[in-house]
Order: sequence, then C-alpha cells, then structure tokens
Amino acid sequence: MTVQARDDQLDVITFGCRLNAYESDQALARAREDGLENAVIINTCAVTGEAVRQARQAIRRVRRNRPGAKVIVTGCAAQIDPEAFARMAEVDVVLGNGLKSAPGAYRPDALTQRVRVNDVLSLTETAGHLTAGETGRSRAYVEVQNGCDHRCTFCIIPFGRGASRSAPAGEVVRTIEQLVASGAGEVVLTGVDLTAWGQDLPGAPTLGQLVARILKLVPGLKRLRLSSIDAAEIDPDLLRCLAEEPRLAPYLHLSLQSGDDLILKRMKRRHNRAQALELMDQVRRVRPDTAFGADFIAGFPTETDEMFENTLSLVEEAGLSYVHAFPFSPRPGTPAARMPQLDGRVIAHRAERLRAAGRAALARHLQTRIGQRVSALVEREGVARSGDFTEIAFEGSADVGSYIQVLITGMTANAAAATIIRECDGGPG
Repeated sequence: MTVQARDDQLDVITFGCRLNAYESDQALARAREDGLENAVIINTCAVTGEAVRQARQAIRRVRRNRPGAKVIVTGCAAQIDPEAFARMAEVDVVLGNGLKSAPGAYRPDALTQRVRVNDVLSLTETAGHLTAGETGRSRAYVEVQNGCDHRCTFCIIPFGRGASRSAPAGEVVRTIEQLVASGAGEVVLTGVDLTAWGQDLPGAPTLGQLVARILKLVPGLKRLRLSSIDAAEIDPDLLRCLAEEPRLAPYLHLSLQSGDDLILKRMKRRHNRAQALELMDQVRRVRPDTAFGADFIAGFPTETDEMFENTLSLVEEAGLSYVHAFPFSPRPGTPAARMPQLDGRVIAHRAERLRAAGRAALARHLQTRIGQRVSALVEREGVARSGDFTEIAFEGSADVGSYIQVLITGMTANAAAATIIRECDGGPG
C-alpha cells in the first residue's frame, strides 16, 4: 500500500501493482483538474482476497481519521464488485476502472451518483488515458497496454481491466519524449499483459518493434526498462533489441506462476517448464548479463508436495535473481475457486519456502556482482539501481535522477554495497 498526501487535502491510497500506482498518479492529476478537495481516492487491487481485505480496512481507517473527507473507491476490486463497496457506510462514491482517469470524473456534479461503473469489457481505447505518469524524480512509468485476453483459471483481473488494448506507438513515443525532456533518467513500459502490445493495432506490431522504435526516435532516453512479461513469448525484435541495444535494461521479470507442467496446465498458462527455461536461455545467449525475476503462486488447488518441489527447484535451475511468491487466494468467479482447495497452513508454509528460496537466489545474485563496476541510476539518497535491477547502497553523495559509476565491494541482505567511482552523463556503460 502506498499513500500520496497533498497540500490540498487530496490523498490517494494505492494497492497492488505498479500499473495501479501509475494510474493513481493519473487519477490524482484528473481530480486536481476537476477541482476536487478534501477527499481520499482509494485505488483497489483484486489479485488476492487479502488485497481486498486491506482495502476495506483502509477505507474504515480513512473515515475515522478524516471524518469530513469524501471517500472515493476505484480500481480493480471496485470494478469487479462495486456493490460490496457501495454497501460500506464509509464510502461516498464507487468509481469504475474505466472512469477513474476520465475527464470530469471528479467534478462535484459527477460525484453525486454513488456508483459509477461501466462495462470495462467494452473498453477499446488506451491512448486516451496515456499520459506522462512520473512516480519519482528518477524513473517514469508509461502505460502502453491495458487489459488481458487470456483466462488463467486463478485470475480475476480481466474482469477488472477488460480486453487487451494497446496505445499507438506514436503516442508512446511522444509521451516518452516529454518525460525525457523533463529529466526522467529511466522509463519503464508497463501494462497488464505487456507482450500483448500491438495485437489489436493495425498490422499487429510487436512489443519488440515498439521498443526498437522508442530507442531509435528518442536518442536522449538513457535507459528503457520493461515491467513484467509473459513467459510464453518473446518476439524476435525484442530479442534483437536485448542483443544490440545497451540502453534496454538487461532485466526481465517473468510471470511463471509454477514450475510444474500439470499445475501450469490447470492454471491455463500458455507455457510449460521447458519453454520457460528455453526462453531464458535464448535471452542469455544474446545478452549474458541479463538477470531474471519471476512471480510464483504457492498452494494452487490440487498441488501436491512433488508438484511444489518442481516449482521450488525451478528457482535455482533457472538462475533467478528475484522471486515474488504469493500464497494462492481463491477469487470468486474464477475456475480455480471451484477446484479442490489446499489447507491454508500448507499454502502459507509453501509460500514461505518460496520466499526463502527467493532470498537465497538474491544472495547468489549479489555475490556474483562483487568486484564489478556498473552504472546505476540514483533513486534516493544513498540508493541506486543498476540495469539488471540490482539495488545498490553506495557511500558518497549524488543527485537523485543522475547516473553514477560504482564499484560493488560487498553486499547486505537485500542490496549490493558500493562506492562511487564517478558521476556520468550517460546511462548504461
């Protein structure tokens, strides 16, 4: 959960993914334009039941602490089950995902209607919501895709986000040009199903073609990074960009979810274990310094001990550097919610074992970086991040948003320790 407090008593509380954080910036900007004051916008997440529970807790807390403020609930959970939030006495307005950044959504006359949720599955356009959503002085996020056409059995998000929709390449390039002109040191392309970008556009361009176009047309961009991508696909143009363009960050975060083929099939994923490993091998052959992170679900229905061990062993076999482990949470309305469920204690234990494997993977990754000289973007005082997503705690001072050359001399539990060699004008290198 993140909270953004403003001088005009206009706050945003965000749950969930980086895309939600980006969209909270958009919603906040729209609310300001509409003249909204003394209000709290709560941008919910529906990925897990726990995320919904935390959002409801936050709503009650806001009402206690800000009794005179207008409470507006939006996001995926509000889109999927608006009536549940409307029944809460603490809530003034429920706003659907398709409206939370729409022009005029926060005008006083628009907020007289308690529930305003449209059919998100009918949405067809992303570009109208694509703006320069900067979340800090060092890094900016650009939404290039929204929605998802796949129906993984555990996932409720398509019902909160709608079908896959792509922002035209020209709009993306113009947005990134503006961000670079305003001083962004790094731009991250984000979306719900990023590798689906372009499939709904004329000629069905690929994500790799978009990346190549950005890097060619925005020469001042120091580093371009991709958010989470589907392990089922990486197009030839994207592979070529990884091989040839040092400004494309050598880090991919994969939506793996499991390392067992039968569980992957029951999840209705589009890859198997061997295909995921082959994808990583392909990337490493053309860009050996690439690091990989992955998402996993622990305790999916019908998962046996042997199946879980297949997932656990994949962390080391794949040479992962970062692991995000989520305990399975049944979402009403999904096929997985109707499958035979595991005991909650088993799920929690497996999730913790995956997290422990993730901590060991990060330690291995950090150990291999000791002695290296790398370029890193300063995120905040004393902390920078390299292209392969390594967090670096450095001695010395440097401006937030600048690039520094550092020598990695050691490691902590979560980061590399380094000393500054010099500040530099460029990004990678």
